[in-house]
Amino acid sequence: MMNTKLPFHIRKRQVISLAIFGILIVAAQLAFSFYKKNQHYEKPVITFISETKADLILTEFDPNQLDENQWINLGFSEKQVKTILKYKEVVGGNFTSKEQFKKCYAVSAEKYDQLQAYILLPENKSQSQNQNFQYKAFEKKKLSIKGRFNPDNYSQNDWQEMGFSEKQAAGILKYKNYLGGSFISKEKLKECYMINDEQFAQMSPYLILQARTPENISTRFEKKQDKTTTKISSYFDPNILNAEQWQTLGFSEKQAAVIVNYREKNLHGSFKSLEDIQKCFVISEEKFAEMKPWIKLSAVEKPKDAKAEISEKTDFTKINLNEITFKQLREFGFTEKDAAGILAFRKKLGGFISKQQLLETYEIDRAMGDRLIYAAKLDNSKVPKYLLATAPEEWLKKHPYFRFSADRIIYYRLTNPDDRKIWKYLKLKPEYEDKMRLYISSDK
Repeated sequence: MMNTKLPFHIRKRQVISLAIFGILIVAAQLAFSFYKKNQHYEKPVITFISETKADLILTEFDPNQLDENQWINLGFSEKQVKTILKYKEVVGGNFTSKEQFKKCYAVSAEKYDQLQAYILLPENKSQSQNQNFQYKAFEKKKLSIKGRFNPDNYSQNDWQEMGFSEKQAAGILKYKNYLGGSFISKEKLKECYMINDEQFAQMSPYLILQARTPENISTRFEKKQDKTTTKISSYFDPNILNAEQWQTLGFSEKQAAVIVNYREKNLHGSFKSLEDIQKCFVISEEKFAEMKPWIKLSAVEKPKDAKAEISEKTDFTKINLNEITFKQLREFGFTEKDAAGILAFRKKLGGFISKQQLLETYEIDRAMGDRLIYAAKLDNSKVPKYLLATAPEEWLKKHPYFRFSADRIIYYRLTNPDDRKIWKYLKLKPEYEDKMRLYISSDK
């Protein structure tokens, strides 16, 4: 065999070369480590890009005044905005409290927490009943006044651009017309109930109006308002007076209209006490003092307890829940919405079979409902009942208890016109079946 072993001098050169190469590698590593040790790296500052418009939109706002674009600017998607606007219509066209707005499922808990402090609404329903809230909500809003101005020349848009709501601006113009087309003086403008003290203080330095009403103008103004005044010398019931009769007591045509509107809308048709009359802003203290001795208001001496008042008018123990009227429901104490809801639900059912069904009416005052079903009687003898096999299709499809099963009932009875078999095929939950059986005839 051929000897492949390399000569010694060649092997020696290879070993030396490898050693030198190893030394160079180690030296390079040491040099790099030393270089790296002497370098100082600064960690980059990482900042997340956020929407800058959030800083612009988080200011006080009234959710009842926003259009679609403004909702989008608050960070909602187009789909969410449509849901919010639809929900607003469902609750009556306006949000009445933050609590109600929060219930909209398009508003997440996180989004509500972000917006809560800026929403110009009362916290809950009880606070929203305070008539002054709508004005208090705007007290924090600073008016935008560009310079000196004559308020007599301002249109509704001008007042709104200054910072008043649409309703406030309209009210200010109505007040100006009430004064005869001019605010006359700062003194008179300050009396406008739409403008609070803080807002007037902001406007006052810029108003091109005299400070006080001249005596001669003031006298003419008072005479103008009292031109129909006649001395009151007989008793009257303020709950039966129309606008013309209020004018005979010394009020202007516009004042009379305000009083009637206040009675019918704010007080639901009647003054319950002398305080109710005194609170009407167009009735001055002097005028109220003149009227007071001649007011014959039967409700004044009555207790405010609703039950006591009801018992003197209608004996609800003799009322049939299937015949009770809207007027009687209102008399008992239900709101217009609740009374209408009860009658609508009763009509859809065809009549109540059980007293407890009244409480199924959507969002009624349950405490009031409990009192009514305890007091009133129920005669269900005239309520229509059918068999599943022969019930009219229209009745099945419209009745609240049957409509969701109507198509199946109609299908099953084509081949099995037997109530027992139809019930068996329907396979309903016991609570649903129990309700439906209330309206099923016992005749076979």
